[in-house]
Amino acid sequence: AVEDSLLKFAVTVAKTNGKWVFCKHKSRDTLEIPGGNREPNENIIDTAKRELIEETGAIDFDLKPICVYSVIEKDNFNGEETFGLLCYADIKSFGEINSEIERIIITDELPTNWTYPTIQPYLLAELEKRKVI
Repeated sequence: AVEDSLLKFAVTVAKTNGKWVFCKHKSRDTLEIPGGNREPNENIIDTAKRELIEETGAIDFDLKPICVYSVIEKDNFNGEETFGLLCYADIKSFGEINSEIERIIITDELPTNWTYPTIQPYLLAELEKRKVI
């Protein structure tokens, strides 16, 4: 746990009908978990909801906050530790995607071509450890 003001990101591992939901960004050939940056004065749960809607087109979904995570990447934020909120969502229906995301991929398999391979597999492992997925 950290002070709420330190949470800069929200990432939501999502499934629909028991299958994974991943995003394919317009400018990348890799797949990612829906998520993004917290806006000024935005509640971190609202960040998670907004990013899930923008990046997957989710209309009807159940979202559950799971835990805080931290990342230290020497190429980002001057190597300082940053914090995010990890959530899980069950998406029941989709609409249009209105963001930098080209399309979503709904699959039984986990990607091998992650956008953030040093982060995303660890977030999934945390959900498995906590028996969320």
